[in-house]
Amino acid sequence: MGSTLRTAAQICDHGFAPPQDRAALEAVAARYAVALPPALAALIDCNDVDDPIARQFVPNAAELVSRPEELADPIGDDAHSPVEGIVHRYPDRVLLKLTHVCAVYCRFCFRREMVGPDKPNALSPDALGAALDYIRTHQDIWEVILTGGDPLVLSARRLREVMQALAAIDHVKVIRIHTRVPIADPKRITPELVRALRIKGKATYVALHVNHARELSPPARTAIARMADAGMPLLAQTVLLKGVNDNAETLGVLMRALVECRIKPYYLHHGDLAPGTAHLRTDIVTGQNLMKELRGRYSGLCQPTYVLDIPSGHGKSPIGPNYFEPAGGGASGTISVEDFNGKRHVYPPPA
Repeated sequence: MGSTLRTAAQICDHGFAPPQDRAALEAVAARYAVALPPALAALIDCNDVDDPIARQFVPNAAELVSRPEELADPIGDDAHSPVEGIVHRYPDRVLLKLTHVCAVYCRFCFRREMVGPDKPNALSPDALGAALDYIRTHQDIWEVILTGGDPLVLSARRLREVMQALAAIDHVKVIRIHTRVPIADPKRITPELVRALRIKGKATYVALHVNHARELSPPARTAIARMADAGMPLLAQTVLLKGVNDNAETLGVLMRALVECRIKPYYLHHGDLAPGTAHLRTDIVTGQNLMKELRGRYSGLCQPTYVLDIPSGHGKSPIGPNYFEPAGGGASGTISVEDFNGKRHVYPPPA
């Protein structure tokens, strides 16, 4: 397969969905963007109806079913957008959404109502200028997070211009880039693009979205190594997905693979209430139990923080398991704490 698949007909013709599903998938594609690039298509086992790569990226008729609690803007970006392209939810950092285009469209995307080829391709020069002016005039902004869409679909020249503009803002000290491109289209991670992301005087972090160890293909690992070798710290964001990574062994293998690639697991996101994604969401108790299974059995380097993005723009909160409770009536601050084997201990221990 030499080009990205973007229609239901192409998905079916290449064997990623049965022909009888074509009409339903055309209805999905009419509502939500579809893009399956060659690098990810090559990882799909068409003989496995439960293939975890296909489950993330191949459209499914279940996406046509929306539940009452699902929201077009599930994490409340719009409520915190003072100017086009900026989301200022937290005091010391902003999102700068440079484009609405991605190399691949995840079937669970929380911005699925806002991204795709039929949306504005990128911020206009005037809109980008206004967004940069907003950052310049808000001295409390310490970190700028480039997102979208996926900022790494832009040319090295365009990225360099944005990075240089941010480099000239003294109070911005950290630039973080959220991307799936090293996984979805690793050939885009060229030496020129990597050079464009490295700006003197600023710390550049790259946060990659990876949900299954098979996504870390040899070409993806080469692209990741190119960024790591350039001195950019790498983080990983993972979404907990039913049928993809909702068991401890799969999640543990992924976390170890990330660390071996010099990527620190950062967040394990509970699935957002995006329309048509209920078939991919787990419940929170499942996520908490998985985190308990990871703790102690895998290195501390392999432990992400399990988080929920509270709907309506209230931000992320950690929702991992609790390991302690008051003991002895709570007198003198005594607690009962659970170890990784599930055994409980009193702290401080009795004299």
